[in-house]
Amino acid sequence: MKKNRNIEKTQKVRKQQQQKKQLLFLIGVAAIIVAVVAGLIAKAVLDGKSEENQVSSDEFSETEDEDVIVFDGKKYVYNDHLSNFLFMGIDSSKKIDEQKTQSDAGQADSIFLIAYDRKENTLQSLAIPRDTMTEIESFSFSGNSQGMQTNHLNLQYAYGDGKWKSCELMKTAVSHLLYGVPIQGYCSVKMDAVPILVDIVGGVEVTVSDDSLQEKYPEFTMGSTVMLTSENALAYVRYRDTDQENSALVRQQRHRSFLDGFLTKVQEVSAQDAGIVADLYEGIQDYMVTNMGNDQFVKLLDASKQAPVVSETVPGEGAAGAYHDEYHVDEDELFKLIIRMFYKEI
Repeated sequence: MKKNRNIEKTQKVRKQQQQKKQLLFLIGVAAIIVAVVAGLIAKAVLDGKSEENQVSSDEFSETEDEDVIVFDGKKYVYNDHLSNFLFMGIDSSKKIDEQKTQSDAGQADSIFLIAYDRKENTLQSLAIPRDTMTEIESFSFSGNSQGMQTNHLNLQYAYGDGKWKSCELMKTAVSHLLYGVPIQGYCSVKMDAVPILVDIVGGVEVTVSDDSLQEKYPEFTMGSTVMLTSENALAYVRYRDTDQENSALVRQQRHRSFLDGFLTKVQEVSAQDAGIVADLYEGIQDYMVTNMGNDQFVKLLDASKQAPVVSETVPGEGAAGAYHDEYHVDEDELFKLIIRMFYKEI
């Protein structure tokens, strides 16, 4: 996938995947808008999204150069200095070689996209709520595709094999959600690897940001600073009260605080032990699936030392669904965020 593909080019690829009837409908809508709006073509930036969520024509338009988009009166191209890596925490206790079928693949409970600027040597982090409602591809237990459906993003991992297929499915679904942003690498880690990671670095200090844990785990009182060890780290990152609405969003904040604390500790340890990344990489091999090499993790760590990691979250709001919590994306705000994170003005 070309790094400098723009949103218009992404739309064309997606249209080829839609049913012919949907394609003809969108073309017809576009033709009507062209006739009404003088000189402007209003494009549906993300196929498969409802018409009310499309970016308006006064914000986005075409240019003769297919690599250039115009947004809010300014021209942008994709920042081809970026390498994007998808990180996932999987709610499963099985080791990778024990994964057999969909039934034990697990779900992607923690989803982060890391954008690494190779020129500036800086990092940006985009948190994606697990309950984000978006298009995913479903499969039967025999492995046959049942087509696209709108469902929770975290379930896309479960439709795979808990290994490479699951990661590739998530890579495609996340890229689709983010208007075709290319993803060069991925890393999924079983949650049971968390105690191992914490133990290798000698503990991770976090500040508890909410009170969702203190009833069951009194040591995690809101506002307290706690040293996570191999004994209590898993409870911190994994527990949530499923009877509480949108508890996954609250837990996501704990995931972020853990990652911040873990990264800080790795930076500290690496100052005395340059081989810490290799130790971590090797220590969780049984719980990790990745197409990234150790050298790429070293580069990400080095970039994290140069400047603070800029953290964002896919904009939207949580809601109670018919059976489970749902997270509904604010498409207009997401589009603006994508421009800000992954494009550069020309």
